[in-house]
Amino acid sequence: MKKYLFVLAILAAIVLPLSGCDITISGNGPTGNNALNTVVVTTPSSGSANLGKRTKTSGCVAHGGLPDSACTPGGIFANATAQEICTPGHASSVRNVPSSEKDQVYAEYGIYSHSSGQYEVDHLVPLELGGSNDIANLWPESASPTPGFHQKDEVENYLHDQVCSGAMSLKDAQKQIASSWLTVYNRMPK
Repeated sequence: MKKYLFVLAILAAIVLPLSGCDITISGNGPTGNNALNTVVVTTPSSGSANLGKRTKTSGCVAHGGLPDSACTPGGIFANATAQEICTPGHASSVRNVPSSEKDQVYAEYGIYSHSSGQYEVDHLVPLELGGSNDIANLWPESASPTPGFHQKDEVENYLHDQVCSGAMSLKDAQKQIASSWLTVYNRMPK
């Protein structure tokens, strides 16, 4: 029995840090015939994956137009393809960020009141590039100073066009916008 519990403890130490996974352990422990129990790890039903580890859920601070990477490392729909994201209407078909989640994003970044148009809860990796609605991909982006969320929209459209024209891979576009959309903005043709 101790060996069985030790194995379960090891599995838990390895598996539990996997964010958003469901773990099912079936069986009642060792039986007379030493049958093994089953441990099943599944990914979230949304099929989303984070681009980095989310290590903070409060005290988040945006820096120079970029989100706090410990709070907002970015997230994607793991199975998104260029063909899907290049289909007109794709972004609106997958958009699903309830007001409660937006309120949580604002709270994590310490924003408890703001005027209309001052911020928008934005997807770091936009839906039009296969970004997910997971909170790890959301942050309150300000309109000003410039560049702000209006200019990030330009970057999103530019990278979307690059992917859909075949000039850039979807994975490369996702990495570029997640690591620093400002870098892309500063080198984009104007």
